[in-house]
Amino acid sequence: MLLQVILQGMLIGFAYSAPIGMQNLYIFNNALSNRLSKAFLYASVIWLVDAVFSLIAFLGVGTLIMQNDFIKLAVMLIGGLIVSYLGGTIIRTANAVQLNTIEQATTLGKVFVTALVLSFGNPQALIDGSLMLGALRGTLADREVMPFYGGVILATAIWFTGITLAFNILRDRLSKRFLVWINLISGFIVLLYGLRLILEFIKHFF
Repeated sequence: MLLQVILQGMLIGFAYSAPIGMQNLYIFNNALSNRLSKAFLYASVIWLVDAVFSLIAFLGVGTLIMQNDFIKLAVMLIGGLIVSYLGGTIIRTANAVQLNTIEQATTLGKVFVTALVLSFGNPQALIDGSLMLGALRGTLADREVMPFYGGVILATAIWFTGITLAFNILRDRLSKRFLVWINLISGFIVLLYGLRLILEFIKHFF
């Protein structure tokens, strides 16, 4: 019975992780831009923060937090500025990629901050995640809650690990031109996402 609950959690976890979004774009870029050991390390940081995000959404806390307009606006502005900066950085450095010697100059601290922004920088994601995972929690018996949540984060771990491995292996078979375009497209998507958050912040006052 508990195995079935874990599998249900994994199914939701895959459905939650698979759509191309900010986190997956960062994972793609990370896998293409670092040696495998470092790419896995950075992906683990993204997964850890995402696991906390999922837990908060699972408990429905995100909806409560986002009911406070001050916190919601602060998340929009700060998240928008940081995400826009990240997008601009990806675009600016896209042409600097070097095949087989690719290595991003970054730190675990910077990756952690990026992971926080990617997960918590979108107030709507907090609300949507809380509605979906929070609603599912209401259908579970008390003893099924943790196995279900365990299935969710196990699925995201498998997903992040899988795409990191796949893209890191594929990078050696790709041309520099292709990698540059991947970086440029990722950068523009991230930049537009950040600008959208800032625009939502501004629209609140007009």
